Amino acid sequence: MKKLILVPILLASMTGVVFAATPFKTVKTEKGVVLSGEKGLTLYTFKKDEAGASNCYDECAQNWPSAIAAGNAKANGAYSIVTRKDGTKQWAKDGKPLYYWVKDAKQGDVTGDGVGGVWDAAKP
Repeated sequence: MKKLILVPILLASMTGVVFAATPFKTVKTEKGVVLSGEKGLTLYTFKKDEAGASNCYDECAQNWPSAIAAGNAKANGAYSIVTRKDGTKQWAKDGKPLYYWVKDAKQGDVTGDGVGGVWDAAKP
């Protein structure tokens, strides 16, 4: 009987952990292990960004979409949230905003790494 009572309590506590986690995972690529987003696509950082602020807008943002944070997202460890000029929230790692590259098509693609000498695949 005690086991039956503990199962719902255990499941409820595990659910809280899942919702508190960030939506990121790691993926093995030809360039090593990188940080990936919700669909397994590689995330990147932009060397022209300042800690806590994005400098990628207009044409840049069309090619490098932001890793948008949901309205209820919370910072967690190395992961924080920055506010873009338009008010949207964007995930950041170690203060550096995170982006996707439009030319990555599938999990493990790292075609944006090194583009223009200013884009780097995000490392876990």
